Amino acid sequence: MIAYIFPGQGAQFTGMGKDLYDSNEQAKKLFEKANKILGFNITNIMFEGTVQQLKETKVTQPAVFLHSVISALTKGSEETPNMVSGHSLGEISALVINKTLTFEAGLILVHKRALAMQEACETNPSTMAAIIGLSDEIVEEVCNNIEGVVAANYNCPGQLVISGKISAVEQACEVLKEKGARRALILPVGGGFHSQEMEPAKVELEKAINNTEFNTPTCPIYQNIVARAVSDPSEIKANLISQLTGAVKWAQCVSAMSEDGATDFVEFGPGKVLQGLVKKINRELTTRGV
Repeated sequence: MIAYIFPGQGAQFTGMGKDLYDSNEQAKKLFEKANKILGFNITNIMFEGTVQQLKETKVTQPAVFLHSVISALTKGSEETPNMVSGHSLGEISALVINKTLTFEAGLILVHKRALAMQEACETNPSTMAAIIGLSDEIVEEVCNNIEGVVAANYNCPGQLVISGKISAVEQACEVLKEKGARRALILPVGGGFHSQEMEPAKVELEKAINNTEFNTPTCPIYQNIVARAVSDPSEIKANLISQLTGAVKWAQCVSAMSEDGATDFVEFGPGKVLQGLVKKINRELTTRGV
């Protein structure tokens, strides 16, 4: 069985999508449509922008979404996925590919999500840190004993990202180093995603999601917050809202897809991060990128 997977923020790079734009007429039309929907030429920033410009949340999220979705729509048509999943932002990309959302609705949602998250970052200064070489249980225990920090991204065994208030994340890093973490590294991100610091953004996203039509998907999505197959549109909506302040259970999602029969994982979008994580979660799974 085939699983399509979609990356989140952090996979962007200058020049992303230009080969698609130049070589595929359908892709070019979708990129041009995106420029009109967003009200600015995101293609210019994707193709020629600086690293700093691409790092802005309001640009990064729609850019990664567009690269992922347009890749899948133009290059994934020769096969049909049995299931889909995405890492954080990638969930919305996945929902376009299983036809829960239209391309236009997905892009508008991503744009509103990005603006709300950027505003939350500016209102509540916060950060994230990657913790390498400790069990989930030890990281969770430390976070539970420090107010203002939570386990945010369960990427693969031995790699967990924590998130929250800057001072709390820094304190947790020191404690985790003492407990044997190989690395406890503050990440160059805009804020504390997937923590309570995103509560203001969650309110805005909930309004946007409730005003968007969600269709019955053509195949299930394995959502980050519950790490299992979901096909009911109302449940998909609720999980998507909860994800903004809840943990991304990526390792658990991949394991659940594997248990449900997925053997071939195809990553659509910039970079190869998810392929690497899938292999670390289960070496027997096949991975490829488009």
